[in-house]
Amino acid sequence: MPDTDFTVTVFEDNAALREGIAEILNASQGFLCIGAYANCKKVIEVLEKNLPDAVLMDIQMPGISGIEAVSIIKNKFPGLPVIMHTVFDDEDKLFACLTNGADGYILKRDSSEQLIPAIREVVSGGAPMSPGIARKVLNAFHPSAESSQDKFHITMRETQILESLAKGFSYRMIGIEYSISPETVKRHLKNIYEKLHVQCGPEAVAKAIREKIIL
Repeated sequence: MPDTDFTVTVFEDNAALREGIAEILNASQGFLCIGAYANCKKVIEVLEKNLPDAVLMDIQMPGISGIEAVSIIKNKFPGLPVIMHTVFDDEDKLFACLTNGADGYILKRDSSEQLIPAIREVVSGGAPMSPGIARKVLNAFHPSAESSQDKFHITMRETQILESLAKGFSYRMIGIEYSISPETVKRHLKNIYEKLHVQCGPEAVAKAIREKIIL
């Protein structure tokens, strides 16, 4: 077997696509697929047995999702590059993957042209992304002229309550902090949930941080 430049392990639950990716990798000069798996149930065991130069990771898989798997991999192998390979281009999944340590994010519709260059790039220390994904990331760091507070109509008091929630304050503690009753706190929270289109406190805090309503 000739020497290879890049070894890759693939996690993809679609059998036809998984086999197709392995074939593309093995047919590309300097590449070798050393494992292709339908799920991430034994992700650490698999990688410990044969550590690749890069991992190609689907998001939606049975059992452990690709988002969870990235975190698991990075905790054990912090220097191992992981590229997300997915149909999802929504911001929630994108930023969840990046927060968990993903090094790249390639949409499956772009992979015929970008897959091999993306693996080369990520192994070299880059962060390959499909063009539309890269724009979403840039936009997150260059917010529009309209502030998130204005966008969601969040008041100063609601911002203060969100900041307190992020610090782990209880309703009672928030009430004491701002000299308001627990019922008033609950009323503010109800308004916050409606404005942010969320269902609970942790979800409200996560969205407020993501939208830069609070830091």
